[in-house]
Amino acid sequence: MNTAPLQGIKVIDFTEVQSGPSCTQMLAWLGADVIKIERPGVGDATRKELQFDPDCPSFYYLQLNSDKKSLTLDAKTPDGKAILTKLVETADIFVENLHPGAMDKLGFSWEAVHKLNPKCIYGTIKGFPESSKYKDLKAYEPIAQVTAAAASTTGWYEGEYNIPTQSGAALGDSNTGMHLLIGLLAALVQREKTGEGCYVYQSMHNACLNLCRIKTRDQLTLDRIGYLTQFMQYPNGKFGDCVPRSGNTEGSGVLGWTYKCKPAGGMDSEVDANNYAYIILQRGAKDFELACQAFGFEDWLTNPDFNTADARDRHKDEIIKRIGAWAADKTKFEVTEILSKYGVPVGPVLSTKEMMSDESLYDGNTLVKINQGGKVGEFVTVGCPFTMSNYQPVYGPAPELGGNTVEVLKAYGYTDEQIAAFAKNGTTAPMPKPETPAAPAK
Repeated sequence: MNTAPLQGIKVIDFTEVQSGPSCTQMLAWLGADVIKIERPGVGDATRKELQFDPDCPSFYYLQLNSDKKSLTLDAKTPDGKAILTKLVETADIFVENLHPGAMDKLGFSWEAVHKLNPKCIYGTIKGFPESSKYKDLKAYEPIAQVTAAAASTTGWYEGEYNIPTQSGAALGDSNTGMHLLIGLLAALVQREKTGEGCYVYQSMHNACLNLCRIKTRDQLTLDRIGYLTQFMQYPNGKFGDCVPRSGNTEGSGVLGWTYKCKPAGGMDSEVDANNYAYIILQRGAKDFELACQAFGFEDWLTNPDFNTADARDRHKDEIIKRIGAWAADKTKFEVTEILSKYGVPVGPVLSTKEMMSDESLYDGNTLVKINQGGKVGEFVTVGCPFTMSNYQPVYGPAPELGGNTVEVLKAYGYTDEQIAAFAKNGTTAPMPKPETPAAPAK
């Protein structure tokens, strides 16, 4: 029995780079038939971005386009428009993330697609909400982060590096794709009731803002009482009008911090400097008692500077200094082992190399290995982040540029002669460059 949730769903993928492709790749992994439209002779911009070999597509492309079909198509030509129209007429979902106005100019706006196929769900990704005064900005993912107040609350809160800091984890791109995925899946369920497709608009700004929800909580609290007890600036520092940068504080009512440990060797080296553990002191009395036993700090249990959560908020510096000294002669793995036995929330700071070397994570979903074949061979990527009790995605290779053009066109009824003509007139292949006239003989 095929339990793929999206079996039989046809998706036209007019997206490129990361935000859109991350969404459509997940649709493919859930069983949808995804046809990726790529520019003839060029393809998705990520094919040649950050390449490890000039003859191979980059890992950037490979990790975002697994299990799709690639159709090279210039939608500006008359034949290209006709082909895309035919695809749209039978599609369940059409997804695009081009710059504002691009699809309108091509003749495939939401209104045009809805007229062609009222059942088709139209998904779009743009930088900002349609109501935003910044809606016309060219939005790379750091732009979404900085305008959603993520950067202003990230980074160090004092010293030379007290500057707004965007996350190196690229929170604006794949995050946006997953938010759009939620909207598209909801629209599919809605269509079961209405019989009609809808327009799903997802901005990168709003996707980032949704991840920063608790910072709006902090702003409300700051506006009300003028300070935030969970931040390092409390009680001795000054608070301005805005939520400050938080360094490594946990962000809620518990006291969390990153503590330096001695290098464990191997991948945990002094050069890479990831020899740290994150430790959290919880607010509950029993939890704190167990933590004190784990550290050997039983004197804190009777010290009024530390034996209540409110007191600990006022003495963060002393707490961090003492725990830091305790952790300094242990590896991050030793710290984790010792504290976890007492129920203390703790975890080693892992590098990408360490995390990707953990064989336990190759469970069919967390990390997966895909055989691309050829010079690429096998590569690792992040799989479907959730598991289903009755369905397991099959992770296949990303398509070659235009590798499914003939297959797709034949499936839509085009003849060999028509397909050959499309390749000659610039619809599915680049127009041949005119020959340079020979230099006249001297």
